[in-house]
Amino acid sequence: MLDGENTASAMATLIIVTGMSGAGKTLAVRSMEDLGFFCVDNLPPVLIPKFAELIEQSKGKIAKVALVIDLRGREFFTALSESLSYIKDHFTIHCEILFLEATDSVLVQRYKETRRRHPLAPEGMPLDGIRLERKMLEELKSSATVVLDTSNMKAGQLKDKIISRFSHLEGNLLSVNITSFGFKYGIPIDADLVFDVRFLPNPHYVDNLRPRTGQDSDVYDYVMKWPETQAFLTKLLDMLHFLIPQYRKEGKSQVIIGIGCTGGKHRSVAIAEYLGKMLGVSETESVSVSHRDSERDRH
Repeated sequence: MLDGENTASAMATLIIVTGMSGAGKTLAVRSMEDLGFFCVDNLPPVLIPKFAELIEQSKGKIAKVALVIDLRGREFFTALSESLSYIKDHFTIHCEILFLEATDSVLVQRYKETRRRHPLAPEGMPLDGIRLERKMLEELKSSATVVLDTSNMKAGQLKDKIISRFSHLEGNLLSVNITSFGFKYGIPIDADLVFDVRFLPNPHYVDNLRPRTGQDSDVYDYVMKWPETQAFLTKLLDMLHFLIPQYRKEGKSQVIIGIGCTGGKHRSVAIAEYLGKMLGVSETESVSVSHRDSERDRH
């Protein structure tokens, strides 16, 4: 991999898609195909260097590649780190590892719904295999470039995350992803920056605003009208205008900003929407806004 000042768009890109079985690797790869990636499923890690040779020999014809590596090829799995180190030392290929994660309870439920057997527990309880797999993948997860927790994601949300994260490879863009969330549902594990807006006046206690979200104009206006909101946003934008260029200078391709309130429905949604508008889109930044928990208690 070249130094940070070299852009990913100037070289071929290789994305390793891995993570927990049942966490959404198949859907992730389909989303990457939509972005123009050449995708290969279940390639043994020992063959990755040979595949890298083919990428370079193509002279740009194969510029974006995604390889799915999972425990179906576990006899080769330990070779993954060696293969990636070899590529770093011998090729000018931009490499990233996308690791998909989900909670034990969600994975168990997904296996029950699909009636599939976990690859590490073919005759036993899926939870046993999930826990064993999680332990085996600890080291790989710690070295991943991107970790996505799909526990609370629908298929469309995961696709949007993948497209938002990797569409920057079409050019030299820093992807800024702003996501609202509710603290009672947990902090997004992939967030680089997290800001707590629970100190702001809460629309939940206004009867006609309670059923709505921060995307509705009356809720948005309610959150924005307070002096403490405006003071906070002034300071927050000033910090982000300083931090984002520093991340870009460091060579990061993505920054995820989490905005949290109690339920992720009113205050955090309004603030995330405001930040998306104010940060906008420039020649060096791609900005997207998502709301993880805004519809959880809609009904």
